[in-house]
Amino acid sequence: MDSSIRGILLDIEGTTSSISFVYDVMFPFARKHFADYLEQHWDTAPVQEAVAVLQADAANDSGPDALPAEYSAPAKFRQAVVHYLLRLMDDDVKATGLKKIQGLVWQEGFTSGEMVAHVYDDVRPAIESWIAGGMDVRIYSSGSVHAQKLFFAHSVAGNMLPLFNGHYDTTSGGKKEADSYRKIASQFGLPANEILFVSDIEAELDAAIAAGMQAVLSIRPGNKPLENAERYTAVESFSKILR
Repeated sequence: MDSSIRGILLDIEGTTSSISFVYDVMFPFARKHFADYLEQHWDTAPVQEAVAVLQADAANDSGPDALPAEYSAPAKFRQAVVHYLLRLMDDDVKATGLKKIQGLVWQEGFTSGEMVAHVYDDVRPAIESWIAGGMDVRIYSSGSVHAQKLFFAHSVAGNMLPLFNGHYDTTSGGKKEADSYRKIASQFGLPANEILFVSDIEAELDAAIAAGMQAVLSIRPGNKPLENAERYTAVESFSKILR
């Protein structure tokens, strides 16, 4: 890291927030409520738009239980959609359609108060100090922009949405692809080397570095250890960034 940094791009899972909250709370909530949510909201525009994206994702899926193009009976099609969503989650596929539907289900959980997003204690104070120093802070996650906004609007640290100038998801490209970070840098309106990316995933850090960004490895409880962690500047708290 050097003093040229003017923008900070943050991952969520394993960086601002614990992996366990995502896997032990958010994912089970989505799995439990997919069927009921789709039955109750099937004819709404957000669900139909998300299902259309899911169908587009499935068109490139050659798996034996991929989503059929259509069913004559709506109830049967909904059942197939739920089955396909669960299969994508089982395989940890970062499909945009899946993320959109997860976001819709999570909205009910967050707005009802059934879920409150975990954020590490050091995160909000650090971000506020960065902003006070003139930094442009944004989020890039495989979770949909909709889900990101829900997450930070309903966190244990309060509503954090006003702290962020932008949110990016897989519609900007895969997180392990350098072109995604080049695209995001252009939306910051900054040279890539003036943006710092923080993540717990080696391939994401490498992609950001390949795009010209600076990068920091996030070390948090429960994160998977990396074989080549010594290649990166690593921090266990946001308070250590830009000191």
